Amino acid sequence: MITNQTLDFLKQLEKNNNRDWFNEHKKEFKRIESEVKKTYANLFELLKTHDEIDNFKLFRIYRDVRFSANKDPYKTHFGGAYHRKKPELRGGYYLHIQPNNESFIATGFWEPNSADLLRIRKEFEMDDHEIRTILADKTFSSIWGHTFVGDEVKSAPKGFNRDHKAIDLIKKKQYIFTKKFSDQEVLQADFIEVVNSNFKAVRPFFNYMSEVLTTDLNGVSLI
Repeated sequence: MITNQTLDFLKQLEKNNNRDWFNEHKKEFKRIESEVKKTYANLFELLKTHDEIDNFKLFRIYRDVRFSANKDPYKTHFGGAYHRKKPELRGGYYLHIQPNNESFIATGFWEPNSADLLRIRKEFEMDDHEIRTILADKTFSSIWGHTFVGDEVKSAPKGFNRDHKAIDLIKKKQYIFTKKFSDQEVLQADFIEVVNSNFKAVRPFFNYMSEVLTTDLNGVSLI
């Protein structure tokens, strides 16, 4: 489970985001990182009970500041991603641990490549009934809401009608869902079980999107 020590360390790191302080507390960080990785590994095992996950990655605490105006050398959160088995399964899961009630989980398609993005848009242009049925489901929407979050174009992508009835879906550039957690929720003993249950609820969406992205518009398999 995530502990107070983890959140407290991240709070201190936010206040002392410099190499001298971090190096002085490197031993403490390594201990906390090891415990956090066990928590992420626990979620990995839980996800595998209902999905095919090929691997997970706990991201490094070090920031890449080469092209950023923010030169703080360290992240003030832990983040880890879980990847579904390709090519037949699509989508992924993400767990973000950050104090001050900034923790969240996310799932879906963060940066679909151009071919996948066009295929998704074409599917919604042709028929948006199935995706809207998934989004309107009470169990699904009680956890993930009624629509996607993420970036979108202002009007309509090139080649699509801005007046199309599914333009609210078509103009998306990302197809993701997020859910925030308070520090109190993160510290609960069953937090990872709750996260796993929430991820499990997204399965109808993943089943649908995996079928879309592994077939052409005529339903012919691409794999």
